[in-house]
Amino acid sequence: MRKKCTETGTLLILDEIQTGFGRTGKLWGFEHFDIVPDIILLGKALGGGMPLGAFIADKKLMDTFTDNPVLGHITTFGGHPVCCAAGMAAMKALLEEGMIEPVTKKEKLFRSLLIHSKIKAIRSFGLWLAVEFDSFETNKKIIDACIADGVLTDWFLFGANCLRISPPLIISEEQIKKACNIILQACES
Repeated sequence: MRKKCTETGTLLILDEIQTGFGRTGKLWGFEHFDIVPDIILLGKALGGGMPLGAFIADKKLMDTFTDNPVLGHITTFGGHPVCCAAGMAAMKALLEEGMIEPVTKKEKLFRSLLIHSKIKAIRSFGLWLAVEFDSFETNKKIIDACIADGVLTDWFLFGANCLRISPPLIISEEQIKKACNIILQACES
């Protein structure tokens, strides 16, 4: 896609709102593919719990958005000093406390523990997992049982038969084992 965008003069815009900030095992999801986008969209984890979003591009490209039309790009969650300070603190903690390095190991632990005849497949990219069941009805029963036992989860909008796992990067191995046990127990019900 990067090659085709470059060939045709098309901007490659990547949404890193969910895939960024270490979720996939690297700071940015696109780093797994050895490419550089023209524009990156950020949000959610960017604010460290505060509402903050970002639209990132090089200065030359950003300058093209200053006219024709004027204010051709604006933001809902950008620029508040308290939110920006929280975002900087969160980024500093993410990088200095080594939260990204263990993500791949934690992903492998989830995958090794979530083995059950009701699980049709597991698709994952770091600490972003989809556990596939045969139907929405099966998934919904398992989700309800998980929530009742203390594991917050949901399904994906694009895959109602897939249980969503996207824990915080700081989840411990003990917490992963406990969550997986609860999910497996829910599969038995």
